[in-house]
Amino acid sequence: MHWDGDRPREHCGVFGIYGPGLDVARLTFYGLYALQHRGQESAGMAVADGWDITLHKGMGLVPEVFNDRAIEGLKGYLAIGHVRYSTTGASHLINAQPLVFDYRRGRIGLAHNGNLTNTASLRRRLAAEGAVFQTTTDSEVIVNLIARSSGYSLEEALERCVQEIRGAFSLVILTENQVLAVRDPYGFRPLCLGELEQGLVVASESCALDTIGAKFVRDVAPGEIVVLDRNGIDSIQTGARTPLAHCIFEYIYFARADSNIDGFNVNYIRRRMGEQLAREYRVEADLVLPVPDSGIPAARGYADVSGIPLEEGLMKNRYIGRTFIQPSQHLRSLGVRLKLNPIREVLAGKRVVLVDDSLVRGTTSGKIVRMLREAGAREIHLCLSSPPITCPCYYGIDTSNRKELIAAEKSLEEIREFTAADTLYYLSLDGLLKVFGDYGRNFCTACFDGRYPIPRETGEWDGCALFAYKPRT
Repeated sequence: MHWDGDRPREHCGVFGIYGPGLDVARLTFYGLYALQHRGQESAGMAVADGWDITLHKGMGLVPEVFNDRAIEGLKGYLAIGHVRYSTTGASHLINAQPLVFDYRRGRIGLAHNGNLTNTASLRRRLAAEGAVFQTTTDSEVIVNLIARSSGYSLEEALERCVQEIRGAFSLVILTENQVLAVRDPYGFRPLCLGELEQGLVVASESCALDTIGAKFVRDVAPGEIVVLDRNGIDSIQTGARTPLAHCIFEYIYFARADSNIDGFNVNYIRRRMGEQLAREYRVEADLVLPVPDSGIPAARGYADVSGIPLEEGLMKNRYIGRTFIQPSQHLRSLGVRLKLNPIREVLAGKRVVLVDDSLVRGTTSGKIVRMLREAGAREIHLCLSSPPITCPCYYGIDTSNRKELIAAEKSLEEIREFTAADTLYYLSLDGLLKVFGDYGRNFCTACFDGRYPIPRETGEWDGCALFAYKPRT
């Protein structure tokens, strides 16, 4: 069972390090640990020593895949790592990353966060040209494109590849003596640079830099290729030019609250979302109750503006992971209770503003509302710090089936009835973008309004409108 059945599931996280004299395998382990929230399905690491690349990967969480013996066996001075939740490609070990291949120029490893939208046509073309595929991931398509440009330098091959692939991608690439990183021209997925006293680091989020004691340098620019090697950091800006379309769900849910992405602190933004929600909807209540953990900053913001006191009334069991074995139907029926437990003394007889970050399928939120009622809450007003999710995402978030989105199938009143809340409020899209000021025009909001920056090959969008992307004014 996936715990996050009522939320979009994370995509992936990538990490890379160039560090002569450093224990790069252990530092990569810690970096991946910090990015664990981005993928709990598999983890992997590839380490190079100047001559060869050694790979270790497996299914499960980072500490399940890597023990001391595995880490000690990964010798070298540069490495890349990956944590995965599959959006393209089934959940099997063969699809775990990094992918490592031999080609004309030597060995190459690649890890990918995101989702390509033209995978099918590229795969057909490559197969017709004689390519052989071992996995079902779109990441292997990227490897094949690079390998078929072997007459060029790796940097030139990457530039050509970026011109051909479409969609969301942050890549880290490993050779015997270089780490390279690429961010797609739209900037969908986050990617940042850091430095250690003896090394250079690239990671999906700045929290991974903090964990290993690296200093944040800057975000990788959309459409930029960076090369980390003995010469330091080299930057190549590809010729691709597009409007920016950062994924706004990084700030709503995916990213860790202590990360900074494209100039914004995630915790600060989530708090501002809660403040804006309180300005849009004033509710008569006795307490503001966050759904831990991602709902906490927004609840604080809501409490600050509304003047309603913030209370901790839902306790989270932090020793249960995203998946677990359920030995009986009785335990399966307990569901959310194994993760969250209400504090009756806080809730009894109270009017509660329940603040969460988003609502996808509505099932978990409904269970929480009913659980609060059983604990004695007199009224429950469900407030969400994001707009209704009405359209699927095709850029690396697992909401690709419109029928699974409750806001696409039901009216606001029907959703309220489904969750059993007394009232239901969503943050408006204009209010969400207002939080970012003038920068709000630079986000992809397709899951809310159907304005897709990049069309899929089929042009079919499950009932959602297809727009050419236009920056908001």
